[in-house]
Amino acid sequence: MKQGIHPDYLETTIVCSCGNKFTTHSTAGGELHLELCDQCHPFFTGQQKFVDTGGRVQRFSDKFGSAASAVLEKEAAEKEARRKAAEEAALAAKAEREAKAAEKAAKAAQYEVKAAKDEAKAEVVEAEPAAVEVEEAAEPAAEETAE
Repeated sequence: MKQGIHPDYLETTIVCSCGNKFTTHSTAGGELHLELCDQCHPFFTGQQKFVDTGGRVQRFSDKFGSAASAVLEKEAAEKEARRKAAEEAALAAKAEREAKAAEKAAKAAQYEVKAAKDEAKAEVVEAEPAAVEVEEAAEPAAEETAE
């Protein structure tokens, strides 16, 4: 190994946030502060443990938490808009059906009036030949009585 180019390999004390301390060797030397060690890490302990060092969860929530709620609010607003549009479409369709039914009823009423007029005309036309027949039948009867 070449002399003078490598850093010193010193004894270092490692201090974890859970309070665990141990010594090892490192080029950093002195004392190192860790957030997790083998005594408190969930992988090694088999337990889930909530670790919030330095407010990282709070910083994340401040940075992105409001974005998530904004997305939820936006989705809720879009859903409400779709619901209102569907209601308006249903009301428009109902109004259109009612207008069509009213138009159909008006046409039916006009047809009934026309049919009644045609029937009255037909009765008048039928009554005239019957009246002529009655007169013709009355004339021979009058002639027979005159003879």
